[in-house]
Amino acid sequence: MSLNYKSGDVLESEIQKIVPRGLGLAFAEGLTVFVPLSVPGDRVSIRLDQIKGKTAFGHIESVIGPSANRSEPACKYFGICGGCDFQQMNYEAQLAAKTGIIKDSLHRIGKIDLENEIAIIPSPKPLEYRTRAQWHLDTRNKKIGYFKRGTHEVIDVDHCPILDNVLDETLVELRSDLDWGAFWPEEAVIDAAVGSDENISLSSAELLDEPAEIMIDAFGEKYFFNAQSFFQGNSSLIDKLVDAAIGESEGGHALDLYCGVGLFSLPLARRFAHVTGVEGNEASVKFAERNARNAELDNLKFFNDGVAEFLSAREIGETDLVLLDPPRSGTEKSVIEAIIKLRPINISYVSCDPAILARDLRIFLDGGYRIEMITALDLFPQTHHVETVVRLNRS
Repeated sequence: MSLNYKSGDVLESEIQKIVPRGLGLAFAEGLTVFVPLSVPGDRVSIRLDQIKGKTAFGHIESVIGPSANRSEPACKYFGICGGCDFQQMNYEAQLAAKTGIIKDSLHRIGKIDLENEIAIIPSPKPLEYRTRAQWHLDTRNKKIGYFKRGTHEVIDVDHCPILDNVLDETLVELRSDLDWGAFWPEEAVIDAAVGSDENISLSSAELLDEPAEIMIDAFGEKYFFNAQSFFQGNSSLIDKLVDAAIGESEGGHALDLYCGVGLFSLPLARRFAHVTGVEGNEASVKFAERNARNAELDNLKFFNDGVAEFLSAREIGETDLVLLDPPRSGTEKSVIEAIIKLRPINISYVSCDPAILARDLRIFLDGGYRIEMITALDLFPQTHHVETVVRLNRS
């Protein structure tokens, strides 16, 4: 084929590995191609969709020779729905791809090369694990489900194999019982969560009812929250997530940034003399305070404030540990710089985006910290997303 590639061209290549964003990496003469929904070792026919210089994005036209790790997707909507993008590979290959994505991000973005392999903790449930969901509504056509891949078109979903069984049953019930007349916009959203007692909390801007309060037992604590407040969506791994983030740390003062409803704050308060939690969501702070009272912990103080604003406006004093668990969009550079100025002995960074994690780790390393431990946890099976916990200490 001529090197003058254009959109619509079809070429044949082998998928070498999975890179950030969950894309397969393939090569043609003079061209690097990124291919979604592929498996390392696949020999595929690729139709090019977009070309930028020597880089292209394409999709699989046909699988000529399937990888030994290719498997049959569990969901009939796979490839159409924009939620899952790893169901085409077996679970062991998914885990390997995720540690590869983390290492690639650390090397390429953070200029960090690790001597040892990254340990990843698998999910006890590769399917039926998700205890939180956001369902999109197309009220004109009475559809409820998820967005079609790469669009905002709603797919009418009657079963989602990654949902907790109770949530999946709730989705089925909503499809048949929903009062569509209660939703004025053509597009709406329902947030849903299920607790340890299988109670359901639903929240939507169009529903006037206050979302029900639910509770999850984790790491020896009880956490109350509702569908409007954030809580991890894979309850089967919460104990190991908290353990990875906290380890054996103890001391005088711990600072828990982006603390949510207190997932890490409560266990920290049993090991530190005083814990300060900072969270921008008012509803989450109220739940955090309630969870602390319920646990009979009086050495916690929560602040409803933006993390950057809190760090810039307050005298925090000596701090033994800073734990931060920012949203997927990451945190501001000023937050990282403020943490370094605090000079805590230890830092624990919980991240759901390897690229942003790599960017921020580079700043911490340049600021005098070293990596003590990296642990990956598969909180999001069947997708390219992965949770990473990095513990650092002052060198």
